[in-house]
Amino acid sequence: MNMNISFNLRNMYPFFSFLIAVILAQLLKPFFFYLKTGKFIPKLIFAAGSFPSSHSAGVVSLMLATGLQERFRSTLFAAVFAYGMIVIYDAANVRYFAGKNIEITKQIIKDLKKSNIKLEHDLYDYPIKEILGHKWSEVLGGIIIGILVAVIYFYSK
Repeated sequence: MNMNISFNLRNMYPFFSFLIAVILAQLLKPFFFYLKTGKFIPKLIFAAGSFPSSHSAGVVSLMLATGLQERFRSTLFAAVFAYGMIVIYDAANVRYFAGKNIEITKQIIKDLKKSNIKLEHDLYDYPIKEILGHKWSEVLGGIIIGILVAVIYFYSK
């Protein structure tokens, strides 16, 4: 069996567009946080949640790049588009409300401890992160970054 596989970096435009959009969105998080709060926290580069959504930036860039390269009527674009809609919905709804549930649970545990109710399991002291998902404004910021990266990259190659 002869498998002649050629690897062409130019065909990897959708993947590189995705990667650039995700990295750019993550790098921008501390700067947007600074503009909002006046506090610069570099470790936000590695954080989930916050503005802009790197999930949305990456998947929108992947969707648009795939459409530009493979044409918007292709089966591949349709599959990537469907995947993208799931990721965006998950970021803004499922993960966002999971974070809200964590916030509520932490408050209940705090209230129980204040009431001198003994919580015997170590699980109650386990540190959990509240911010998992995004507000729709954060998703929109990611969408804009994804569009810009895909278009600028496409027309610059």
